[in-house]
Amino acid sequence: MKTSKAESPRHGGYFDLDGLKNEVKTLEGKINQPDFWQDQSKAKEVSQKFENLQAEISQWEKITQEVKDLLDLAKTAAKESDDSISSEIDKDFKKLEKKFEKLEFLVLFSGPYDKNNTILSIHAGTGGVEAQDWAEMLMRMYLRFCESKNFATRIIDKSQGQEAGIKSVSIEVTGRYAYGNLKSEAGVHRLVRISPFDAEKMRHTSFALVEVIPELEKEQELKVEDKDLKIETMRASGHGGQGVNTTDSAVRITHLPTGVTVKCQNERSQLQNRQMALKILQAKLAQILEDKQAKDLAEIRGEVLSAEWGNQIRSYVLQPYKMVKDHRTKFETNDPQAILDGELDEFIESYLRYMSKRVSKLS
Repeated sequence: MKTSKAESPRHGGYFDLDGLKNEVKTLEGKINQPDFWQDQSKAKEVSQKFENLQAEISQWEKITQEVKDLLDLAKTAAKESDDSISSEIDKDFKKLEKKFEKLEFLVLFSGPYDKNNTILSIHAGTGGVEAQDWAEMLMRMYLRFCESKNFATRIIDKSQGQEAGIKSVSIEVTGRYAYGNLKSEAGVHRLVRISPFDAEKMRHTSFALVEVIPELEKEQELKVEDKDLKIETMRASGHGGQGVNTTDSAVRITHLPTGVTVKCQNERSQLQNRQMALKILQAKLAQILEDKQAKDLAEIRGEVLSAEWGNQIRSYVLQPYKMVKDHRTKFETNDPQAILDGELDEFIESYLRYMSKRVSKLS
């Protein structure tokens, strides 16, 4: 896959190994509580987080030890002027460099919510069936990416297109750094291709909006007053014949002060849909607050925000040539099929490095 890495310098964010070790100790204390397994769902989540952290710490400790061993070997080679040892050191150094590059990616996850689970939503733009098909292609792309990362996914709300594709979908993505990986995808995605729905085989341009919000942990949740909420129930939509259509289980919650609306229909009960919708609403409000603080900070520092924000963040061109280009980082590839199959790592890394560079300039 031929790529271009403009605007993606090799430097990262902040990494706190001691902080990770302290987090493991805290989780270990929770796991050792007598009543830990009373809430099975929460217990599984904590246990998975504990295992993931242990694995991450183990990786860093292993590479640290390998670096120490290599330094000792280098000292020996210098004393003995042994060319054969020097050659061995060069080989080991290259191996270590490759290992470090993989671990270095984790250092870029320095945001307050990067380690959290996430809610990813896709909305078809104007253009009817063409845009709805594009939205479904994006859904497939993200589900494949999540599968490659061993992230668990669950569709919590979905609206089918009348002829093909989807009008919208919301997916809960569970896994360490799920939000950190997917936050780069928020924005408008543009597709250019020969439409399979056009008998004249004309080239069409389609748009879809992707929203990515972090799922807040208990201590991060915002308090939302009941008086600020408008809660509506309705019959869930789905394919004919399913029981989901026979009860008023779907829930829509509107936050009156901001006008933010969230809908959830894929849980088994109205109560579960309400709880999930409220969780998503809290996450959206937290993101609005964070965006406002970032905007205020930018104004204070005199930063001029680029006009490209709010427009398409990425273009996928299938005709007359093949290219996928991120308009923020300038990173591009001429293999759109690989990207649509979920191979997003290089785009994600280039975005994280790009944002790290922007933050360092403002500091």
